[in-house]
Amino acid sequence: MRIAVFGLGYVGCISAACFAREGHQVIGVDVNEDKVNIINEGKSPIVEPGLDEAIQEAVSNGSLRATTDFGEAVKNADISLVAVGTPSEKSGRVLLDYVYRVAEQIGDAMKEIDHYHVFVIRSTVLPGTHEKCRAIIAERSGKVPGVDFGACSNPEFLREGSALKDFYAPPYTIIGEMDEKSGDYLAEIYKNIDAPLVRTDVKVAELVKYANNVFHALKVAFGNEIGTVCKAEGVDSHKLMEIFCMDDKLNLSPYYLKPGFAFGGSCLPKDVRAITYRAKERDLNLPLLNSLMPSNSIHVQRSIDMVLNLGKKKVGVLGLSFKGNTDDLRESPMVDVVETLIGKGYDLRIYDRNVHLAKLFGANKEYINDRIPHISNLMMENIDDVIEHSDVLIIGNHSKEFGEKLKKLSGEKAVIDFVRILKEPEDISIDYDGLCW
Repeated sequence: MRIAVFGLGYVGCISAACFAREGHQVIGVDVNEDKVNIINEGKSPIVEPGLDEAIQEAVSNGSLRATTDFGEAVKNADISLVAVGTPSEKSGRVLLDYVYRVAEQIGDAMKEIDHYHVFVIRSTVLPGTHEKCRAIIAERSGKVPGVDFGACSNPEFLREGSALKDFYAPPYTIIGEMDEKSGDYLAEIYKNIDAPLVRTDVKVAELVKYANNVFHALKVAFGNEIGTVCKAEGVDSHKLMEIFCMDDKLNLSPYYLKPGFAFGGSCLPKDVRAITYRAKERDLNLPLLNSLMPSNSIHVQRSIDMVLNLGKKKVGVLGLSFKGNTDDLRESPMVDVVETLIGKGYDLRIYDRNVHLAKLFGANKEYINDRIPHISNLMMENIDDVIEHSDVLIIGNHSKEFGEKLKKLSGEKAVIDFVRILKEPEDISIDYDGLCW
């Protein structure tokens, strides 16, 4: 495959050298003549272990060269990989001028070619960037996306100091494809890379790199704040975190990383409050940990606002406990939702098989009767009675029976699903919306 790599900075140099090593014909493109000359001399313009040798090898065997001529590069390439910088302002706004400028130059160059060409963004960009670049290329070239040229998003996951190793053994290779043909072209150049190949929507691919990096930042901040608490308590923070990281069922796992409803129950809210209160007693400033309860409360309010915005007063709640297959109402965020809607004059009916049984026999009987009797009186024994009453249905937890009922519904009812109980929501015909998906 013939590849043009636009931008000979860190990501561009690594990509150009590694793809050339894989046997592809690679042209590096940059406006900086010094970088171009350095590469053509078989040297690396950046410092990275092993990169000098990789570039020297690729230039020597004729699989890599560099140029300042955009037109020549596009003319002699099947794929254009855009790896230019995306700096940010102090406010955080990402500057995409370089990306759009390259899209313009590629569009101009494509006027002169008659072969199918795939435009690929490897730089870190926000959702919508790719779509705008496609429009720019189509306008400048006069060619039709999906017919005359393809487009993909292909974020990189390279760490400075181990970039060559990361290129050949990444956690995964992400291809956000405009269409299948575009994805097939890009997948071809990764066929020898030992990593899962994930082909997905363009916007998912654009945003996944930001999700990764924000989560990495979150983990660093979390480790540091827990370490701060440990030091104040005379606890060895490294021993603690070694034990913490042994748990790959909950701690280091996908378990809690599914966008849905707020956290609740007898443990999480109580323990977050306990650790943050203790930190205040120790005069420790822990902004990340202190933000957890306010963030959770905002998410609950976000769910309430979704119901209020529909303007329909008859509401059915399916699932009151904080988690499916449990009768625990302690600090269930659904109780907050229900109480708010009652206070605003909404006509509610509630169904939760487990909580109804708890009302009669279970450990929650005292809590239900003494703390929330006004809610208890709204609970129904039959799910169909709640559905028939309601213009709006709220799905509050992952009880299997709720999904089965939704698939059979029709008519004008609206459903707001807080937990994404249906993985394939297109299977149902009613108005169906999610909280944060």
